[in-house]
Amino acid sequence: MLVEYKTVATEAEITLIEKKSKFIARIKPVETQEEAEAFIEAVRKEHWNATHNVPAYILGMNQEVQKYSDDNEPSGTAGLPILEVLKSHEVVNCVVVVTRYFGGTLLGRGGLIRAYGGAAREALQTAGIVRMVPAREIAVTVDYVHSGKVQNEILTQGINLVDTVYLEQVTFHVSVFPQEEEPLRQAIQEYTANDFTWTVGEEIYRSIRNGE
Repeated sequence: MLVEYKTVATEAEITLIEKKSKFIARIKPVETQEEAEAFIEAVRKEHWNATHNVPAYILGMNQEVQKYSDDNEPSGTAGLPILEVLKSHEVVNCVVVVTRYFGGTLLGRGGLIRAYGGAAREALQTAGIVRMVPAREIAVTVDYVHSGKVQNEILTQGINLVDTVYLEQVTFHVSVFPQEEEPLRQAIQEYTANDFTWTVGEEIYRSIRNGE
């Protein structure tokens, strides 16, 4: 059974300047540790001449995998503040790398913590946060005579219509949240006088932007 979680909506990049040091934060949704490590390595290769490339990521519905590195910054001043930003926003399956090009002025522990954490926070805000909510794939097959009303009902209820297949009959492929399933089924049953096929498919995730 799938469990709802929060992650970042998309990959994003931002740049901050702090006392002439440049901080470039990259953030990306990922599914596996291998994917996270590959992203970190790609950023390191791109910014091979940077002073530091500081990574952090969290994987798993219950934050089972948490990893970070300070990449030779003073202990606790770089990777941990990035990780704490992810934890405070309760996002998982997400990786962040903050690249620093030293500008000649030391920032001190407090300055480093603010800079790395601030860069991660701004990258997260730029990418946006989504809720990954369990839904069910359903295939609804009806005769052509009923297809117009059924399609209109799907759209009226705000159901996610994935695809429509026209063969001997019309099949609407939808994804529904648990609370949407029974009202849709009852409406179609009424429109078709129970002359329809309702095929339950896999459980999947649908993304919903925070606030929706």
